[in-house]
Amino acid sequence: MQDNMQDVVITGHGGNEVVQVREGERPLRRPGEALVRIEAGTLNQVDLYMRNSGAGITHQLPLVMGLDGAGLVEAVDDDETRLVAGQRVVVFPGMTCGRCEFCQRGDDVLCTGMKLMGEHVDGTFSQWLSVPVENLFPMPTHLDFVQAAAMGVNYLTAWRMLFTRAQLKPWETVLVFGVGGGVSLAAMQLAASIGARVIVTSREDDKLERALALGAHEAINGSTEEVARRVMALTDGRGVDVVVENVGEAVWASAMKSLVRGGRLVTCGATSGDQPPADLKRLFIRQLQIIGSTSGNASEFKDLLAYVERHEITPVIDSVYPLEAIHEALDRLESGSRMGKVGLALHS
Repeated sequence: MQDNMQDVVITGHGGNEVVQVREGERPLRRPGEALVRIEAGTLNQVDLYMRNSGAGITHQLPLVMGLDGAGLVEAVDDDETRLVAGQRVVVFPGMTCGRCEFCQRGDDVLCTGMKLMGEHVDGTFSQWLSVPVENLFPMPTHLDFVQAAAMGVNYLTAWRMLFTRAQLKPWETVLVFGVGGGVSLAAMQLAASIGARVIVTSREDDKLERALALGAHEAINGSTEEVARRVMALTDGRGVDVVVENVGEAVWASAMKSLVRGGRLVTCGATSGDQPPADLKRLFIRQLQIIGSTSGNASEFKDLLAYVERHEITPVIDSVYPLEAIHEALDRLESGSRMGKVGLALHS
């Protein structure tokens, strides 16, 4: 077994030239860790953010990129009972302190010392990874490695948004903005799987057609229709119970106007800007709830994976690139034409 390997690192910030495929040595496994042959990862918006800026995130360069990963366990401690060599696993990218008040009460996603792979510490875009066994979970058996890797960020984020934070019920209606993106597609699939009525938006008809084929009930083209008005028409003037959005300023007014009285808006991003109009009168008169959410707990990840396996939910994969084509993969992620996850194959 050779000790050499490749990984993807950022050496600075400001464009594709700072992203490099590096030759290195396989990591040494420490007690309590598992050595994993990472077969695939998927890209997330934070990978673009780290490449372009990284502002506000404490890290040291060079840094191995990637939050999502799935692969095969190569080695574990002799007395390890949770994992065995040869097992197919998916990576949970959050590393928590276990000591702060939030970890102690079981809400470790709020950990004051949270470190995320690919942001604060070395990530998953590495052919070999040594990681605490607590960060590895068995893969759903019906998924391939790329599909399983997609669980780590987008599907976990959508799961927490819908079921922990917004408390979506099967008889409710949910509006999902920007259905081409990973979190939005995950939210659409998960919401539809419990029986909720799902309305989606996009600015591209082909994405809307695919979303309808994947389980959405109604679709709205945001470039040709006024979203809130169309929502009211579809709901007989009532509005939706839950809005899922990660766009921010560009859709905020429509999102607020689409909610039923007492409705919930859950947000996990602000790609178009983070200072939307508050619309406070609407907020308090209609008693709306604005809920922030991001990522998820290890316990939520375990529940998500079990649910995905039981219902045979399969992530939408836009494209898969080899490790050496990381720049093309990042460009594809950045393009507005993709639908679903951009995958990275770590081994040829």
